[in-house]
Amino acid sequence: MNGAARRNLVLATVAFTISFALWGLISGLAPIFKAWYGLSATETSLIVAIPVLLGSLGRIPVGLLTDRFGGRIVFAVVLMFGIVPALALAADHSYQSLLLWGLLLGVMGTSFAVGVAFVAPWFPAEKQGAALGVYGAGNIGQSIAVFGAPFLAGTIGIAATLPLFGIASLAWGLVFALVARNAVVAGPPKTVGENLQVFRHEPVAWILSIFYFLTFGGFVALSIYLPALLRDMYDLTVEDAGARTAGFVMLATLSRPIGGWIADRIGGVRLLIAVFFGLAGMAWLLIFPSIYLFSVGALGAAACLGLGNGGVFKLVPRYFPRNTGTVTGLVGAAGGLGGFFPPIVLGLFRDITGSYTPGFALFSIFASGCLMVLFLLPAFNAPESETKPERLMVLEG
Repeated sequence: MNGAARRNLVLATVAFTISFALWGLISGLAPIFKAWYGLSATETSLIVAIPVLLGSLGRIPVGLLTDRFGGRIVFAVVLMFGIVPALALAADHSYQSLLLWGLLLGVMGTSFAVGVAFVAPWFPAEKQGAALGVYGAGNIGQSIAVFGAPFLAGTIGIAATLPLFGIASLAWGLVFALVARNAVVAGPPKTVGENLQVFRHEPVAWILSIFYFLTFGGFVALSIYLPALLRDMYDLTVEDAGARTAGFVMLATLSRPIGGWIADRIGGVRLLIAVFFGLAGMAWLLIFPSIYLFSVGALGAAACLGLGNGGVFKLVPRYFPRNTGTVTGLVGAAGGLGGFFPPIVLGLFRDITGSYTPGFALFSIFASGCLMVLFLLPAFNAPESETKPERLMVLEG
C-alpha cells in the first residue's frame, strides 16, 4: 500500500465514521424521545427508521455523481451538509420535527456509496476486499451514536449534543476537501447515462443488492432498533441497552474488515455461503425470552453480518470496476432499505401480536433464500479468478 493510498483510505474511513454517527443519532436518542412523547412501538420504530429511507434511496444518485465527478468533492459536500439537520434538531423539539430533520439526516447515509467508489481505485483487485473492509469499519460511527449520544445527552443535554456531531461533520468535510485526492483511473469517466446502463444489462448487480439488503440491512436494522427492543423485551435501562447495542455494533464493525480479508483469500461467494447459513440459524436464538440466548444470537448475527458486508463488497468492484460508484449506489440503497423496513415490521408485529418472533422468523427465511440463490445461479458458481476486471491506475491526482 503506497502512502497516497493509505492517506486517502484513512481520510475516507474517518469521514464515513462521522457520517454514520450522524446517521444514527436519532437511534441512540430514541429511548429518550419515546419517554418524552409517549410513543408507541410503531411510532418509535418510525423515527429510528426514517433517516434510513433517504440514506438508502439517495445512494443511487450520489453513487452516479461520484462516478462522474469523483469522491473528493461529493464526500466533502455530504459531510458539510451534516451540520444543517443537527442544528435544526437541536432547536426544534417535536415528533414532527424528528420525522422531518431525521429524514434529512439520511443524507449522511449516502456517504457509503461515495467512499467505496473513492477508495477502491486506489488498490489492486487482490487488496480491494481488505481495503474496503477497513473503510467499512466506519460503521463504528453507529456505535458512537447509540452509546455516546445518550451519555452526552445525560451530561450536557440533547440541545448541546446534537450540534457537537454537526460541527465534527462540518470540520472533517473541510479537511477532506483540502487534503483528499481522487485516484486516476484508466480512461475518461463514463457519463451518467452510460453508468445507468449497468442496471439494465447486469443482473448480478441486482442479486448483490438482495444480499446486501440482508447483511447491511440487518446490521442497520438491529443497530437502530436494539435500544428500544431491549428496553421493551427485558426492561433494561437506557444506558444498559445502549451499551449492549454498542457491543453489537462494534463486533459487526470489526468483523467487516476481517470479512474483506477472508474474501480476498477464499473468494466472496464462499464467504457468503457460510454467512447466510449462520444468519439463518442465529435468527432463531433471538426469539427466546432468555437474555443470555438472545445475546448469543445477537452477537453471532453481528459477526455474520459484518463478515457478509465485507464479502459483498469484495464482489462489487470485482464485477464492476468501471461502475463501482453506480453499482455501490444500487447495492447500498438496497442495504439501507434493508435497515428501513425491519424496524417497522418488528414494531408492527409487536403491536399486533405482542411478540417479535414472526419478524425474526422472516429474517431466518430470507437468509435461507439468499443461500439458495448462491447455489442455484451460474454467475456465482464460476471461480472468481475468471472475472477479469480492468486494471486500475492508482496514481495520485
